[in-house]
Amino acid sequence: EAHLVESGGGLVQAGGSLRLSCTASGIHFDDYFIGWFRQAPGKEREAISYISRTDGATYYADFAKGRFTISSDNAKNTVYLQMNNLKPEDTAVYRCLADRYGGAWHGNFYGELYWGKGILVIVSS
Repeated sequence: EAHLVESGGGLVQAGGSLRLSCTASGIHFDDYFIGWFRQAPGKEREAISYISRTDGATYYADFAKGRFTISSDNAKNTVYLQMNNLKPEDTAVYRCLADRYGGAWHGNFYGELYWGKGILVIVSS
């Protein structure tokens, strides 16, 4: 059974940084696109970033470019999201996703998808 567990969230002041971690078990890590979504209160879920475990290719939403960096540690089956220069509008529940085909970040939620439970990030002004 697949499990994705997020960690590293919390409260930070505007301009600060956080590093989120997503550790996967129960799946063959290298076969998936692994990345992040977020959902702020009263707003739609939005894609943030992914990394392809096959070739290392990455994707970033426009709002994440230049501030967020995704990386992975093969040995630990873990993907990280380094978030810098955080803003109050980054406040949201951040969820990790393993997607077999990588379409989720482009709106195509099909195939093998495994979600973490989410972790709260609060950015105070």
